[in-house]
Amino acid sequence: MRTSCFFLFCGILFWNNIFSQTAVIQGLILDEENNPVSNASVSFKKGAGTESNQNGFYFLQVPAEQQLEISFTHLGFKKVIFKTSFEEGEVLEFNPVLKRNYEQIGEVTLTSGMKEKIVGITVLDPETIRKIPGANAGVENLLKTLPGVSSNNELSTQYSVRGGNYDENLVYVNDIEVYRPFLIRSGQQEGLSFVNPDLVRNVHFSAGGFQAKYGDKLSSVLDITYRRPVRLAASLEASLLGANAAVEGISSDKKFMALGGIRYRDNSLLVKAQQTETNFQPSFADAQAYLIYQFSDDLEMSFLGNISRNKYKYQPLTQQTNFGTLQEPLALLIYYSGQEEDIYRTYFGALKTSWTATKNYTAHFIASAYNTGEQEYFDIVAQYRLGQVNSEIGGENFGKVEFSEGVGAQLTHARNKLDAFIVNFEHKGNLRLKENNFEYGLKYIHEDIRDRIREYEIVDSAGFSIRPPLPDFQNNQPYEPFDAPLEPYTAIRAFNETQIQRVQAYVQWSRRMEVGAHEAWVNFGARSHSWEIKSEESPSFQTVISPRAQFAIKPDWEKDMVFRFSGGMYQQPPFYRELRDPSGAVNAEVKAQRALHLVLGNEYSFLFFERPFNLTSEAYFKDLENVNPYTLENVQIRYAAANNAEAYAYGLDLRLNGEFVPGTESWLSFGYLKTEENIGNRGFFARPTDQRLKFGLLFQDYVPSIPELKMYLNLVYNTGLPGGSPAYADPYLYQSRLPDYKRADLGLAYLLKRANSDNIFGGLKHFREISIGLEIFNLFDTQNSITNTFVRDVYSKVQYAVPNYLTPRVFNLRLGLKL
Repeated sequence: MRTSCFFLFCGILFWNNIFSQTAVIQGLILDEENNPVSNASVSFKKGAGTESNQNGFYFLQVPAEQQLEISFTHLGFKKVIFKTSFEEGEVLEFNPVLKRNYEQIGEVTLTSGMKEKIVGITVLDPETIRKIPGANAGVENLLKTLPGVSSNNELSTQYSVRGGNYDENLVYVNDIEVYRPFLIRSGQQEGLSFVNPDLVRNVHFSAGGFQAKYGDKLSSVLDITYRRPVRLAASLEASLLGANAAVEGISSDKKFMALGGIRYRDNSLLVKAQQTETNFQPSFADAQAYLIYQFSDDLEMSFLGNISRNKYKYQPLTQQTNFGTLQEPLALLIYYSGQEEDIYRTYFGALKTSWTATKNYTAHFIASAYNTGEQEYFDIVAQYRLGQVNSEIGGENFGKVEFSEGVGAQLTHARNKLDAFIVNFEHKGNLRLKENNFEYGLKYIHEDIRDRIREYEIVDSAGFSIRPPLPDFQNNQPYEPFDAPLEPYTAIRAFNETQIQRVQAYVQWSRRMEVGAHEAWVNFGARSHSWEIKSEESPSFQTVISPRAQFAIKPDWEKDMVFRFSGGMYQQPPFYRELRDPSGAVNAEVKAQRALHLVLGNEYSFLFFERPFNLTSEAYFKDLENVNPYTLENVQIRYAAANNAEAYAYGLDLRLNGEFVPGTESWLSFGYLKTEENIGNRGFFARPTDQRLKFGLLFQDYVPSIPELKMYLNLVYNTGLPGGSPAYADPYLYQSRLPDYKRADLGLAYLLKRANSDNIFGGLKHFREISIGLEIFNLFDTQNSITNTFVRDVYSKVQYAVPNYLTPRVFNLRLGLKL
C-alpha cells in the first residue's frame, strides 16, 4: 500500500490539492527525557482529536483564522494547554514536552519555519544527521543529498556547491568561522570533520544568495549551532569504524552549562577493502568542549574548544586494477615499497560574550585562535606492469597478467611541513526598531603561515626516464640531439613565510511588511574586506565592497507559496592556498575572485494524503570575474595564483521533502548545473566542478508493527566530473570526464530499549536508550573512480587511463547507548 501511494503521489505531484479554510499542526510529543510519548491525546474544543503514534508523532487538521485552545493529555502526565491562531493552509510544527509535576498553560506563537522560508535557508534535523549511514557520517554526509551540493568521494567531507570548489564554502559553529586542513591530498587522509554531530542543535544551509552578515566566500554557508544542555545526559556509540562519546550537564543554579564530546575514527575497514593491499594504520581523534556561564539574564559568556590529532600511516604493498573491455581485458599490476606518514594537529579556542543591553539591542564579542601543524612525508616506489589478462574461464591462470605491454616505475617523494596561526577578534550587534532590524559587525583577522615544500616525482618507462611534459623538454631523437638537462617528472621546492592582516565589516537592514494583502520581507546589506599581504616577494594591500539584497513575498493565495529573489556581489579575497602557484611561489598580487549571484526561488507547502510536503525550487546564475584557475586531483586543489580567467555557472535545483512515511522526513533532490571558464581569452571549457546532473534520495522508514525497527537509505547519483585527464594536459586540447558516480548506503537500526519501557536486560536498566544497527556502504557494490593513472604502452605508445577506484561494498556494525 505504501509503495502504491508513493507512485500515485509522484504522478499527481502538481495536482491542486488544497484544503481550504483549514490548517495543520503536527510534531513530536516528548517526555522530560526527550523520549517519544505514544498514545497521547491531542484535541481542541468543538473539534475532532487524534493520538500520537509509537514514535510520538501526531498530526491534526484544525480550522483556520480563529483562536483555538489545543490540549495534549496522557495518563501519568500533566496536561499541556496553549492558545493560538492559524493562518489558512498553514502547516505548523509544535513539539510539546509532557511533564509529571505541573501543568503548562500559556500563549505561544508558532512560525512553522517561516523565517527560514523567506530567507532561503535549508534546515536539517540533527537527529537525522546522526542516523543516516555513510562512509563519513556527519553533517557533510547529509548535505551531499541536497540539490546543488556535489561530491564524488565518500571518503571526504569536502563538497562543492553550484560549480564552486571546496575552498568556496563558509562554515560557522556558534557564529565562529572554522577552517579545513591545508595539505590534504586524498579523502582517506582527512580523518574527522570539525563539526561533531553529537553536539549539534541547529543546522542551517544556504547554497547561494546569502546575506551580507555572512563572510566573503563565493558559494555557500553552513551555519551550525551547538545545543545548550538542560540536564545531565551522556551517549556512547561504537562501530567498526571507531567510537564517539558525549556528555552534558547543568549546574543546580542553572548558570553553568557544559557540553563535551570525544571521537576516534579508524578508516582501515574502508581503505583495506580497496584494490590496493596495504598496511594501513590511521589514528584520527579529537575532543571538543562547549562551556556556558550565565552571569544574569542579560549577560553570558561561552567557550568553544577543539583539539584534534590525525595520524595517517600508509604502506601500500600490491595492487591489481582490471579494466578494458570483454574483447580486450587489461590489467595494471603494481608492486610497492616505501610508506607515507602524515600528521595533522589542530588546536582551536573561541571565547564569546553576549550582552542584551536592552530588549531591542544585543551585542556579541568574539575572540578566537586557530593553530594547525601539518606534516606530509612519503617515499614510495611503484613498479608496474601493464598487460593483457587471461580470460579463459576455469583456466588455471584466469585473471592473471600474461603479456606485458608496458613496464616501468615511479618514485614519489615529499617532505612538506606547514604551520598556520590565525587570530580573530569580532564584534557584532543586532538592533530592532519596530518593524526594522539592523545588524552590523566588525572583524579583525591576523594570519601567519609558514610553509615548506619539498616534493618530486620520477617516472621511468621501459628503462627510460620520462622528462617533464614542458616545451623545454621536447625530445626528437635520433634526428636531433637531446641536450636538455635530466630533470624529475615534477619537482617543487619552496619556503614561504606569509602574514596577512584583514579587516572586515558589514551592515544590513531587514524589514517585514505588508504589500496590499500580501506579506513581504526585504533585506539590504553590504560588506567590506580590506587585506594586506606581507611576504618576501612583494607586499600588497587591497579592498573590496560587496552589496547584497534579498526579497521575499508570500501572496495572499489559497496555496501556501513563498517567492524569493536574492542577488548581489560576492567576492572572495585570496587565502594562503590561493596565493601559492604550482611552483610553490607566493603571488601577493592575486585579486579577490568576484561573482554576481542571481537566485530566483519558490517554496510550495501543501498537504497530500493529509501529510505535509514542501517543494523547493531555485534557478540561479553566477557571472564570475578575476577567476583564479585551478586543477583538482582527488581533493587536492592547486591554483594558478593568477586572475587570468572568467567563468559562469547556471542551473536549477529542486527538492521535494515531506512525510513519505508518517512521522518521518524524507526527500528527493534534483540538480542541473553547467559551469565553464575562459582562461586567457582562449575560449570557454568545462570547469573541474562541472557536475552536469545530480539526483539524491534520503528515505526513512519503519515497520508499523515493530516501530523500533527503522531503515535509512542514502542514495546519490552524480554525472562524471572533468577529472579524467592527466594533470599536465592542456584542457583546450584534451579533456575527458570520469565515469558517473553512483552510490547507495543502507542503515538498519533496532531500538532495544527506550526510556520508561520494560526490558529484559536487567544489567542495562540504567541506560535510557540502547540501539544496535547494521550499515551497508555501497549497497550495489558500484565501482566509482576518483582519478586515473596514465600508463604508456611501449609498443603502440598509447596511454591508457587506469581508474583509481573508491571503496567497494562494506559492512559495518553499530551500537548506541544513552544515559
